[in-house]
Amino acid sequence: MKKIISLLIITWFAAQPCTAQNEKDKTATTKDILSSINLDSAGILKDNSLQACKCIDSILQARTAGKDDKPLEDIAACIDKQVTTYQMTVKLFGSLTGTDKNIAININPASSEYKRYYTDIESWLRDSCSAMKILVASNDKTESEFSYSKNPEAIKQYNDGLKYFTKELYSEALAFFKKAVETDPSFVYAWDNLGICYRRTGDLDNALMAYNRSLKIYPEAKTPLQNIPVIHELRKDYDKALQAYKKMLQYYPDDVEAYYGMGRILIAYSNDLEKGLDNMCKAYNIYLKMKSPYRLDAEKNISYVYAKMKEQGKEDVFHKILKDNNISIK
Repeated sequence: MKKIISLLIITWFAAQPCTAQNEKDKTATTKDILSSINLDSAGILKDNSLQACKCIDSILQARTAGKDDKPLEDIAACIDKQVTTYQMTVKLFGSLTGTDKNIAININPASSEYKRYYTDIESWLRDSCSAMKILVASNDKTESEFSYSKNPEAIKQYNDGLKYFTKELYSEALAFFKKAVETDPSFVYAWDNLGICYRRTGDLDNALMAYNRSLKIYPEAKTPLQNIPVIHELRKDYDKALQAYKKMLQYYPDDVEAYYGMGRILIAYSNDLEKGLDNMCKAYNIYLKMKSPYRLDAEKNISYVYAKMKEQGKEDVFHKILKDNNISIK
């Protein structure tokens, strides 16, 4: 489905700040005008992506308050809201220096053109939107009676810590989460976030301690199961990392982070390209189904393996593994 929009240039210029012009200004070229208002494709992408990030941040706050249970779908909705505006502005920008003033806006989400603009925003957010990073990383719907606390003081300390945590100020957040677990030693989410803060500040020993305390209270807690292998990888103990991911799959047989983590370690450190590729393909399919922005990382790893296996004359093996995972290359 395409929507034709014409004569937008007049409207667009009317919305721009203007000043009195002298005779020289009146003969300014389109290039001069674009330069004077600092309009460029990178700026257009950033402006639209920031709007999507604000939308995602509101979802993060809702989830923190326990009001949202489908964060990945909502992230996709935030991006969708900006795709048409981003596409329109990019095409308008291009038309200002061209001869075709009719701009065709593709609003069909299934089209390759729409997906290209969607991916532009998604990639920017993946790199630059802290709210999305936190929301995707904390996409854990499994809870127990210990996940939250019934102690008012522990809850207060936890919520105060979240104010810094969501801004990636982990050193500041750490002190509040410590007080939360001191007040309520069975507060699983506080232990989980304490572990994340320790890891982010480079204290791997205490991070592992916090995660293990969380698992002792609730063995199926997903955040520590996801992060313990990361700690082992940071310590360059890749065998322990692989074992930790396998343990995670015992509780969550379809968990994408386990497949992605095993795939990446096998590819990058164990040089087992075939097993690594198989796990990465599984991760890619799950990410795709989830509409997760991290499918782009899986794609990069699959492309890397292809280049390596091509060098080794194993293209047939590569394509067989993809076929076994119902992935086709166009």
